[in-house]
Amino acid sequence: MSLTLYFLRHGETENSFTDTFCGTLDPDLTPQGKEMATAFAGAYGSFDWSAIYVSPMRRTISTAQPLCEAIGVEMQLKDGLKEMNFGGWENQSRDWVKEHYLDEYINWMTEPAWNPPPDGETAVEVGSRAMLVISEIETKYPDGKVLVVSHKTTIRIILCHLLGIDLGLYRDRIDMLAASVSVIQFGLHGPMLKKLGDRSYMSQELQDRVGN
Repeated sequence: MSLTLYFLRHGETENSFTDTFCGTLDPDLTPQGKEMATAFAGAYGSFDWSAIYVSPMRRTISTAQPLCEAIGVEMQLKDGLKEMNFGGWENQSRDWVKEHYLDEYINWMTEPAWNPPPDGETAVEVGSRAMLVISEIETKYPDGKVLVVSHKTTIRIILCHLLGIDLGLYRDRIDMLAASVSVIQFGLHGPMLKKLGDRSYMSQELQDRVGN
């Protein structure tokens, strides 16, 4: 037996459809986002979970809540799993950012590993704090299934770390729709990707909601 990590991006929020930067903002789920969380609990509630690690934001807590309540496992809140801090771009659209911060936006799009939004975080900084949580999980739970409920950018950066992908390519190599599930299994030769961005557990109506 070995450790298997299940990464669940939080369910839909209003920011998913307005395409505004949402890192430190703390919106809750939309009604459809809550349906996604309930669907996940229904599909994965029979798993023998060793632990559930969750970013301490309303949208991630609300996503994990149905499963935690169904199986009686307490979520472990970890700041390291929070979304990237987008600094001065928070709650702004990409068009607004390009109008007011064009040079910074181009640099961020070209090499996000080292170029942060103004007063925000780089991918390297997000990876550093997030991987401390993953290291804790590996130490405490060398076997079994652990659920990690986090955010679009943070999960993609973690997956890049685990799979040996350049952090600057996290947007170009990995997509992560709302409430999608990705699975990494740790084996003799290290982490192996078993599932990426899966949403087949939810209804077709929810799957058709593909906001950012």
